[in-house]
Amino acid sequence: MNQITEHKTTTRHARSADYRQVRDYARIERAIRFLEDNVTAQPALDEVAASAGLSRYHFQRLFHRWAGISPKRFLQCLTVAHAKRALTDSHSVLDAAFDLGLSGPGRLHDLFVACEAMSPGEYKRRGAGLAIRYGFHPSPFGECLLLATERGVCGLAFVGPDGRSATLGDMQSRWPDAECRADSAVTAALAERAFAGAAEAGAGSVALVLCGTNFQVQVWQALLRIPEGCMVAYQAIARAIGRPGAARAVGSAVAANPISYLVPCHRVIRQSGVLGEYYWGSARKKAMFVWEDSRARPMASNGVSRGAAA
Repeated sequence: MNQITEHKTTTRHARSADYRQVRDYARIERAIRFLEDNVTAQPALDEVAASAGLSRYHFQRLFHRWAGISPKRFLQCLTVAHAKRALTDSHSVLDAAFDLGLSGPGRLHDLFVACEAMSPGEYKRRGAGLAIRYGFHPSPFGECLLLATERGVCGLAFVGPDGRSATLGDMQSRWPDAECRADSAVTAALAERAFAGAAEAGAGSVALVLCGTNFQVQVWQALLRIPEGCMVAYQAIARAIGRPGAARAVGSAVAANPISYLVPCHRVIRQSGVLGEYYWGSARKKAMFVWEDSRARPMASNGVSRGAAA
């Protein structure tokens, strides 16, 4: 096989893997939506599998490949009771993280994510003079859009049902006077590191550029201290930044976060244990919760390790 043929074969295999990743998430999301719509009926596994367009057998294989857990464990992770336990377990995690100045071993914040805020002047200029490169890439949670300046990632969004153009337009509106140019060659490496996780932080850190009001940036920096697999309430974030009565304002700042996943606003839930809404879709928030939870916690049933047979 010559070098040209080998390169084409490698590229084709990479694209096939990318397609499978996006396709797998689409099926996961359909299953979550089905469960949301039929939660009181407690549907059987065969029904949930059918909603994803799969047989029972293939549905179980998909979940083990995507999340490393069984469908049964997956459903347990979506319950309010499970979320409440996560809140209880994480009760003091934010205080501890602030005391230590990092997010703990679950995320290796100091090694994996470094962030800086744009100056008030830069924020007021609405991106004027700023060069932003963007690209669309596969991720464990569907196709994503990543935007970056020469200083680091300034935006991470997920393509919704309205397609790429709508997602790009939404993100560009946050920096209306910036020069935005498609350049997936630049953003591909950043996207790969973004979803590699803290376990592979040695492959390269991810620099973030936060653009918001002083209050928003303060909230986003607090989010970065929540370890993977932990959940905290809006009230806890408000207390951690010294604004105990500002839970509602914290919620607004969380919703305005322009760098989803990397600035983990999906780890903030209501005190009641309800996961709540998410700018990029409630099903995606639930998927992130389950995906991270399965990696941070041991299997509950029979003490078996993650990835064991259902």
